[in-house]
Parts: sequence; C-alpha cells; structure tokens
Amino acid sequence: MTKHVPVLLNSVLQTLGDIKNRTVLDCTFGAGGYSRAFLECGAKVIAFDRDVNVVEDADKLKQEYGEKFCFINSAFSEIKQLKPDDFDDVVFDLGISSMQIDNASRGFSFRFDAPLDMRMDERNSLNAKTLIEQLSEKNLADILYEYGDIKKSYKLAKLLKEKCPKTTFELRDLISNPKDIAPIFQALRIAVNDEMGQLKSALQFVHDSLRVNGRCVCVTFHSLEDRIVKNTFRKWCEVLGNPYLPSVKAPEYKLLKALTPNDEEIKENPRSRSAHLRAVQKL
Repeated sequence: MTKHVPVLLNSVLQTLGDIKNRTVLDCTFGAGGYSRAFLECGAKVIAFDRDVNVVEDADKLKQEYGEKFCFINSAFSEIKQLKPDDFDDVVFDLGISSMQIDNASRGFSFRFDAPLDMRMDERNSLNAKTLIEQLSEKNLADILYEYGDIKKSYKLAKLLKEKCPKTTFELRDLISNPKDIAPIFQALRIAVNDEMGQLKSALQFVHDSLRVNGRCVCVTFHSLEDRIVKNTFRKWCEVLGNPYLPSVKAPEYKLLKALTPNDEEIKENPRSRSAHLRAVQKL
C-alpha cells in the first residue's frame, strides 16, 4: 500500500499563516496529515471525514491532543451543523485518498478485482453497481459525459445497462478504449459520492460563516472540482454593482496566490502532479 503523503502541506501552512490558538476546520481528514500539522502549529482542529475507516487514526490524534482535536465522522457538507464562531480557517484536500485507492476491496481502482463499490462512506446504500442498475440510460450517459468527458457516453451507457458489471474487472473489460478506463471510474465515483454537490454545499456555508480575516484553502486534483473552486472564489472576490457609482459594494473576499507542487514534491509524491492550491481571505 502506498504511503500517504499530505499534498502541498508546506504550501497550505504558508497560505494559512500563523494559526497558533486559531481553530482550523480540516474538512477532509484522510490519514490525518493536515490535522497533525495544524495541531503541531498550536491550532485547535475540528476534522470531518465520512470514511469510517479513518476513525482509528482520528482516535489516536484525540488521545494525543485531547480537547484541542475534535473529529466528526460525517461528510464535509455537514460543516453546516457548526456555528460561525466555532472556527477561524477552513481547509479542503479534495478528491480520493491514497488509502482508498490502494485498498483493493473498496472498488475504487481498476488495478484490483473487487466488487464495484466506490463508496467513501460505506454506510451509504448506493454503490457504483447499484448506480448503474438504477439510473436511466440517459442519466448514466450524462454522468459519464459530465464527470468523465466520455465522448461516446450514450453508447457506453447502453452497454453498461445491458451488461450490469458487478466487479471492477468486469467494468474495465467492457471499456474498449484504454484511455477511457480511468475517466469512467472517476465519473462513477464522483456520482456515487455526490462529490460536486458536497463541495458546492460546503463552500456556500464557508462563504456565509467564515470569520473576518479567516482563510479558506482548497487543494484540488482534477479539473471539475478545480473549476468549481476557482469560479466560486472569483465570484466571492467580485465588486458588486457599478464600481464608478457610490452604491458599489466592496468585495467580501480577496484571492490569495494559487500554487502547484514543485518538481521535488512531484518526485517524492507522483500523485501530487495534478494538484492545485487555491485560497481566499475574508475581508
């Protein structure tokens, strides 16, 4: 199993600045790399993750840091249960984790033969197999096109509905173009876990609830989520109204410098190659 290496960790810390005695929301706990780094910097941390498999790692941090660390085993869209006064800064490390990909039984990877699952939260009743079975041919085609950029999505959707693959290898072997395999697995995973909907919901809460001078940092790994973050942040930073009239409303946020991994980090962790860091600060 690939060792989990927190992507762009130093860049995240530099973007946040001095977080001593601040409360940081780690919305994607994963293996706890970000949370541990925030705690070591003197911050309090509230972490979210919907994957029940990370609870053991979260419990270890709780034993080590006590009341300075709180873990909530829910999707990060559930940050709306918090109050605005509960936190100062927010960090999202989006996408799928190395542990999930490398755990063969989870069905995320076409490298391993496993049930066609792909659930980040195994308490969710909808997995990739049932998604294919339950969706209409048109809706399945739309998912393949929107989330995987599959050009012949209707043809493929029809094939998937006819064959109803039950395992990752059965799905892989139905795909005639090898270049389409990874995008199709990605599309189904995104749909099963409602990743884009979860992100939009969480960002709306952050916009409304972040404290003045608080920072929101997002690390993305593919163009779909990066586009949502980029466009959302730009909208937050817009001047509202005619800038030449006295009724103009000043922007609520300012954009901070966007970052990508350097050559050294990519060499150490090849999966960081596609990462982008985007951040804003509330004015």
